[in-house]
Amino acid sequence: MAPPLLVLGVRRSGTTLLRVMLDRNPALAIPDESYFVPQLARRHGRRPNLDAFVDDLRRMPTLRAWGVEPAAVRQRLRPGTTTGEAIAAIFEVYAERRGKERWGDKTPLYMQYLPLLERLFPDALYVHLIRDGRDAARSFLQMPEGIVTRTWAHPRSVAEFACQWRSEVDDAHALGRRVGDRYLEVRYEALVADPTTTLRSICDFAGLDFDETMLGYVGEVDLTGKPHQQSLAREPTPGLRNWRRELPAEDVAGFEAVAGNLLAALGYESSRTRPTASGRLRLARYRALSAAWRASAYAMQRSPLWRLRHRAGAT
Repeated sequence: MAPPLLVLGVRRSGTTLLRVMLDRNPALAIPDESYFVPQLARRHGRRPNLDAFVDDLRRMPTLRAWGVEPAAVRQRLRPGTTTGEAIAAIFEVYAERRGKERWGDKTPLYMQYLPLLERLFPDALYVHLIRDGRDAARSFLQMPEGIVTRTWAHPRSVAEFACQWRSEVDDAHALGRRVGDRYLEVRYEALVADPTTTLRSICDFAGLDFDETMLGYVGEVDLTGKPHQQSLAREPTPGLRNWRRELPAEDVAGFEAVAGNLLAALGYESSRTRPTASGRLRLARYRALSAAWRASAYAMQRSPLWRLRHRAGAT
């Protein structure tokens, strides 16, 4: 099977819009956010016990929602299968059920796990969608209560969001340097201003044929229970969020104190070419907390407690 296409992007950067467009390509299937990849990878190491792996799949509500039967995944697994190949088999079954020959994924959480993705899927192609972080921050902070779990990692201010935006964009750039021509960077602003041109460039990169149906998603996406995705009910709309009109000056300054130089390097307007001392401290604290959170998640996903919680429906 051809390599998977993994869509990367900080939350509220337009990755859902891009996923919906790419999923309409006749050759490519990209489901809703998966979330389970780090869990399965860390539970099962490099080469899983296949029966234990499939037993975990039976507890996953995401697979039931996707219509993926664990037995169909098991049929694709052979002795010596790596955990990455076993996880890929889940997506392969999903694609096959939809008459597609290739699979992809779009889960912004995985911006925290890029080295893991590299190890699991060594031939993957990456499309990194970047949006002006101030617009992404405004969009994120306007999300309805209950859509995002409120943990330490949930930014509560524009400056906190800037730490996540900067860290994840920096990490994706580092990934791009490692994987070379398997990485493509595109801009949200270009996607909504001229979706045909942007989609053609992605299709050329991924070895897909461009298809006009990729643009015909309006009215075709089930938005029930998704108040944060209602923009998919309209054609691509430039300027849907505009930080110049909608962000108070102090919030703009807070974002740029952390990430103004990265904004400028990406070609976005910015009043700063380097972070402030307070911005550097805030960023360092975020990165330390992020590393601690990943270590804690790893420990939980390896423990029997995770099995009980997962059986109860946690994803």
